[in-house]
Amino acid sequence: MQRVCLNEPLLFVYGTLRPGCDDPMARWLRDAALHVGPAVAQGGLYRVAAYPGFVPGEAGDVAGDLFALADPGAVLAALDDYEECAAHFARPHEYRRERLTVRGENGPVEAWTYIYNRDVAGLERIESGDFLS
Repeated sequence: MQRVCLNEPLLFVYGTLRPGCDDPMARWLRDAALHVGPAVAQGGLYRVAAYPGFVPGEAGDVAGDLFALADPGAVLAALDDYEECAAHFARPHEYRRERLTVRGENGPVEAWTYIYNRDVAGLERIESGDFLS
């Protein structure tokens, strides 16, 4: 694991932005931020389409990865556009960006993440909590 400056904001990703995905935005994120390592968030993970939605506060663990953001303003603005939750997108947004506590390799840390912002009734829950498994 690479050493991270504690002043750099962190981002928790759990779906198509993870290093194991060959999504163009995942490749962009690997170039734009430093991969810190695996992490786990408490909540439920649902299959929305070819991508997942994370709902915190539910029982269960969701596997993901942490990235350190040397330029958080630029990275988060690009990801807000990607997730269609920037201010210029029509509401209600499918996702919202929030900070939450996740468990990294060295204990709990605060990280930004994208939370599914719609009703999950009728969506398949990913019981393993790992979108890549």
